[in-house]
Amino acid sequence: MDAANQTIKAGTWRVALQHADGVEIPFIMEAETRNDSTILYLINGEERILVDEISTVGDSVKIRLHIFDADLIAKVDDGKMAGRFVRNDLSYPYSVPFTAELGNTNRFKADPAAANFNYDGKWEVVFTDTTGSSYKAVGVFEQDNNKVTGTFLTETGDYRYLEGQVDGNQLNLSTFDGNHAYLFTATPVDENTLKGNFYSGMNYTETWTAKRNANAALADANTLTFLKPDYEKLDFTFPDIDGNGNISLSDEKYKGKVVIVQLLGSWCPNCMDETKFLAPYYDKNKDRGLEIIGLGFERSPEFEKAAPRLQKMKDRMNVNYDLTVAGISDKEAAAKALPALNHVLSFPTTIYIGRDGKVRKIHTGFSGPGTGKYYEDWVADFNKTMDQLLAEKI
Repeated sequence: MDAANQTIKAGTWRVALQHADGVEIPFIMEAETRNDSTILYLINGEERILVDEISTVGDSVKIRLHIFDADLIAKVDDGKMAGRFVRNDLSYPYSVPFTAELGNTNRFKADPAAANFNYDGKWEVVFTDTTGSSYKAVGVFEQDNNKVTGTFLTETGDYRYLEGQVDGNQLNLSTFDGNHAYLFTATPVDENTLKGNFYSGMNYTETWTAKRNANAALADANTLTFLKPDYEKLDFTFPDIDGNGNISLSDEKYKGKVVIVQLLGSWCPNCMDETKFLAPYYDKNKDRGLEIIGLGFERSPEFEKAAPRLQKMKDRMNVNYDLTVAGISDKEAAAKALPALNHVLSFPTTIYIGRDGKVRKIHTGFSGPGTGKYYEDWVADFNKTMDQLLAEKI
């Protein structure tokens, strides 16, 4: 057992990231001993994200965060930690101070005031950034006394598993997936209207308003991205992550097959959720004539840096389909790399191609398992689409 693993005691740790606006973005981390080493889990609602790369750097512990190019670096003193959450995949310094305490199982208050407002249900939401630019979302929350779980869905993806509480009439929700830290707060304006704040990472902020609406909905994710006029097919050639050559849809391997083209990034939690679904689906269905090609759009434009990030994702998530380095994590750059598309709005974007090589469907964004019924609906629609495509003959 190395020094690092000896310093992090088993048990539940409450970690609090310090946002520049003076608020805490809290999350829960569990530590346990396995095979004489310490492993950690990031806890968000039902989700448990395994973190098992822990090392000593000088007098500090370095915790590499799952598939992401990010770390918690801290000094550990018995049942306390103090350090920084650092992202290494950005072009600017990104460092968020944090503290952690062993034995504190409360994400927010241990004894919140009795809940006197019901946030349960579906909400029509508008987020507004500091420039005045806004976007729509749907909030879906489940409340049990003080406890609240849920998420926000947008046209480019969801905010994944949120967990928190109602303290009197104030809503507090947070999440930390290893790459993104979010805090949402809100108070009621009246019985059916909310106003709130959104805090992210180091210093990002937005405001949000919401109206209770059981019929709140977003645009159909299958209509937002499409082929330009006069295009029926997709064409690309990108290097595979092994550096052994290029991958193209015109390769013999893909002829006569149903092909899913997945636009993704190793930095993208929504892509992680989709990959968790696609990887086992591919293993179970590849013999039916299915191939999947992941087009990786990474933070670094250098193949030597981008490929290892994708390889780590592939290894940790048991991905057995092809992955390529397609470009940088920029939507305009992705659109230029795939000129047949009208635009790229989101990572992930998923393109369904029939056995005849023609694009049949394009799905923008992803509603992951944190969205509950929305995820179940996506799975049902995916299975229906794939069964139809795989049943076709050339």
